[in-house]
Amino acid sequence: MAATTPRRSLRRDPQPLNVPRLVITSGEPAGIGPDLALAAALRDWPCELVFAGDPGLLAMRAATLGAQITISGWTGDASPAAHRAGTMPVLPLELARPAEPGRLDPANARYVLDLLDAAMDGCLAGHFAAMVTAPVQKSTINDAGIPFTGHTEYLAARSGAACPVMLLVAGNLRIALATTHLPLAQVPGHLTRDSLDRTLAALDAGLRKSFGLPAPRILVCGLNPHAGEGGHLGREEIELIGPAVAAARARGITATGPVPADTAFTQAALATTDAVLAMYHDQGLPVLKYAGFGRAVNVTLGLPFNRTSVDHGTALELAGSGRADPGSLFEAIQLALTLG
Repeated sequence: MAATTPRRSLRRDPQPLNVPRLVITSGEPAGIGPDLALAAALRDWPCELVFAGDPGLLAMRAATLGAQITISGWTGDASPAAHRAGTMPVLPLELARPAEPGRLDPANARYVLDLLDAAMDGCLAGHFAAMVTAPVQKSTINDAGIPFTGHTEYLAARSGAACPVMLLVAGNLRIALATTHLPLAQVPGHLTRDSLDRTLAALDAGLRKSFGLPAPRILVCGLNPHAGEGGHLGREEIELIGPAVAAARARGITATGPVPADTAFTQAALATTDAVLAMYHDQGLPVLKYAGFGRAVNVTLGLPFNRTSVDHGTALELAGSGRADPGSLFEAIQLALTLG
């Protein structure tokens, strides 16, 4: 049976939550998302945690992992309270077909998106202070005939966010992306003055609002080697990126660049930078994951609610093995509690 979003059964919280309440989506049911959710439930937290998922799946995975956990339904009737280890309040949604660790099934693709919808609707209604997402398998959702390029794009489209920005955080290292999940050959065509203007504005606003930086310093990478070498290795820096940086500075944004990507991540450059804006996915993420893989967090700026996520994929080979590292999910929960 297809999953449905239980919005009508939840009351609206009329006041801000004294104890923050976060919703955690359990992600791809064949991956490590359920394992990570269980790991979070086995710890005390200074906030209330609600887990979006299929209770039967979570109970079966707990049995596989030998996790002593009490799973209960969550309806939103009680006042939020700090999470206690060994309890797991679940916002219930039902799998289309039983899921086995490591075995993808496109029949459950809609269920994965229903988890996101339920969490997002709860955030927009004021039930949750933020949503934290476990990894999903993009290819399986596409195999089900559903266009899907990633959490960032999906959440933005469904919530009506005009300019979402994907920001990866590992300690004091913050890397934002001007383009997200695109084939490399399509990146230059998606970089426009308008897109760069909007991204710089959204990044500046997000760093101020979510991270409390009064005047964030943004270092902007070039697209081409050596930032185009004065036009000899490409003109995007001269015609697009440089003018966008200049326009941002004229609007009061502390932006610098474009600089060669191979020097943007040196210690000297980062010492005077609050965030680096990379032009494409694999220009920025390899550095971030080298610096903090397993402890880094994905943040989506520009949404009408706070959202954090793990920095890794579904790790199908580890699902149900007990060897999945929950460190990134723990960091995502911690960061969600600090975002403004």
